[in-house]
Amino acid sequence: MTNWKYMLLAGAVAIVPAHAFAAPKKEAPLAEVVAPADEQNAQSEATSKAAMADAKAKMQKEIDEAIKLIEKIFGVDKLPAVPSAQLALAQQTTTALVPPGSLAKMLDNMYGKLFKGILGEVGGMSDLMLSIKTGVETEKIEALDDKSKAAIADLLDPYRQQREDHVMNVIKPLITEALGDLEGPMRNGMAYAYARKFNAQQLGDMNAFFATPTGKAYADEWMSLQADPEVMLAMIKAVPPMINKFMDRGPELEGKFKDLPKEKQLSDLTDAELAKLAKLMKVDVKVLKEQRDQWATPTDDAETAAVDAADAAADAAEAAADAADAAGGDWDPAYDRENWTETDRTRVEELEAAASEASSAAYDAEQTAIANARKKKKK
Repeated sequence: MTNWKYMLLAGAVAIVPAHAFAAPKKEAPLAEVVAPADEQNAQSEATSKAAMADAKAKMQKEIDEAIKLIEKIFGVDKLPAVPSAQLALAQQTTTALVPPGSLAKMLDNMYGKLFKGILGEVGGMSDLMLSIKTGVETEKIEALDDKSKAAIADLLDPYRQQREDHVMNVIKPLITEALGDLEGPMRNGMAYAYARKFNAQQLGDMNAFFATPTGKAYADEWMSLQADPEVMLAMIKAVPPMINKFMDRGPELEGKFKDLPKEKQLSDLTDAELAKLAKLMKVDVKVLKEQRDQWATPTDDAETAAVDAADAAADAAEAAADAADAAGGDWDPAYDRENWTETDRTRVEELEAAASEASSAAYDAEQTAIANARKKKKK
């Protein structure tokens, strides 16, 4: 895929679900391979259209399912009707708050720099891309100043700047148009929300304020200010302290939750409770009993088996790591399995598979041990 196509995809992904572009790849039938060029082109075009239609249908189905889920969670479909007079006031409010071009203006605060950054990364200006193109270590490229990097990129691609400018000129209008299509539904949804949240007097006061020069200035800018680089930077800087707070309080939170009653498993239910559950689920009680007995089957020394299986998994993982070290060395390319001998690669893969199986066995044994312990405690 050419660079400009990467840019087009990046711009489109900003406003639509990515899977809309993930048309299923199909192998060309033999008839297509030997067909004349015009016929091949026609078949290819038909296949592309069919794949795109299928992708659109799948996207719409997922959106419809998401809508139903949101309606169910929040009960939106069960809300009472909004009085028409109240809705009219709210529509006046949201029209002032979301005038035409609001969403595009919001992105303008950051979009230019953001898109330019993407172009730089993919188009050849990033340290990584320059390293890949030239084979020079990234550390050496990082030590260069921006002027030198730009000169290198221009030498490798003399038309880079023209290409980037062209992509900007093509993609940005498309995204601006799409964002304009979103404004109507956004205003409408906000109108219903405002009509339910604020009374007629409050909506009237807002509308009076937005009619003033100061109010109009605020309404024009409030949305774009949400994406102002200073606001975004401040929020990003606030993330680590927030996460640290939760990490520091981890032991305290764990202590508050550890005494909560555990949820019941099928093995914890009496026959009477199991019969009640079967009735509620409208299934034969034998189905539930079979499931319960499957997890509650006694195992000799189950806890010891779990520990042994976990140890076996750890030993296998360590052996796999040793094999990787023996096959690799300190030079990074040696970690590429394509550079290993067939014997080393086979040994590592077999040990990794053994580690995975041992880990799974350890988990199963642990669950059995827990079920047996609960059963023993009930007695």
